Amino acid sequence: MSLRVSVVGASGYVGGELLRLLLWHPEVTVQQATSGRNTGRYLHQVHPNLRSSAGSKRTAIQFVHPDKLEECDLLFLALPHGQAARAIERYAGLAPRIIDCSADFRLRDAATYQRWYGSPHPAPAWLERFVYGLPEINREALRGANYASGVGCNATATNLALLPLVQAELIDPARPVLVEVKVGSSEGGAEAGESSHHPERAGVVRSFAPVGHRHTSEVHLVTGLTDVHMSVTSVELVRGALATAQVFAGRTLAEKDLWQAYRAFAREQSFVRIVKERSGIHRFPEPKLVAGSNFADIGFALDAESGRIVSICAIDNLMKGAAGSAVQCMNLMCGFDETAGLEFPGLHPV
Repeated sequence: MSLRVSVVGASGYVGGELLRLLLWHPEVTVQQATSGRNTGRYLHQVHPNLRSSAGSKRTAIQFVHPDKLEECDLLFLALPHGQAARAIERYAGLAPRIIDCSADFRLRDAATYQRWYGSPHPAPAWLERFVYGLPEINREALRGANYASGVGCNATATNLALLPLVQAELIDPARPVLVEVKVGSSEGGAEAGESSHHPERAGVVRSFAPVGHRHTSEVHLVTGLTDVHMSVTSVELVRGALATAQVFAGRTLAEKDLWQAYRAFAREQSFVRIVKERSGIHRFPEPKLVAGSNFADIGFALDAESGRIVSICAIDNLMKGAAGSAVQCMNLMCGFDETAGLEFPGLHPV
């Protein structure tokens, strides 16, 4: 018997990616997809890539109003930040398992949430009930869990760039960690705004969060590093995030030491690939090459003289940075193969 899942807030970019993955997932039946402003419309009228063919009716589903949400086996919440937490009791009454893709349940305590998000948490008692939904660090905790949080896309790119070095204890704790993340326009969501209006966004390289980005809090949580400084820059790209982390080694290193650390990390992960080539134009990770996939490509370079390590991670912000990781969490929570429905490798050229 397949798992009955529903997607709340299914008309946004993350909701659309969830539907794309779930409708073709071998263990899942999509029961409902909610959208207040699109009630009654077919999925393909909002997400045209989900148009049905004559031989398949799996996407012949209409959006339902959020008030008509029914009981199911697992709920994906793809709502704007703050909305899931304000209605969590209702959602918990409709499904025994919940995966929330917003920032509402990513942090572990209300004080940290208020510091980074500027307001009290709407449901602080629920924070400790959610497992942070990055399988690369919480795989065992997610197995059999009832509640999983989403992950920040910029945080995920940064965390996966840093984790090989953190786990191998190669970073000098007395030196700061500096991270520059370049992101595409889909990070701004499906609702058009002044900054996403095409004449303003096209051709841009715009630093929109040089300091104080909220996803820094997730890097603290995952890596245990406290002296982390993140800057985020918009570039002319639709999908993708590229994190370039600069750290200093705590001891003298050779390149073989880094290879050992990165291989040790990657061999335990279903969706992490090492990209470090000696020649060619694709020598380091590139967001374009993981577009549409759940893969995270990681690479590195070493300045042996100074001990500076540059660690790079490329992801699709809507996939590994959101919907892909959420489905990966579902697979672990429900006892499915972790890679089920997520093995698409990306395209080239795009």
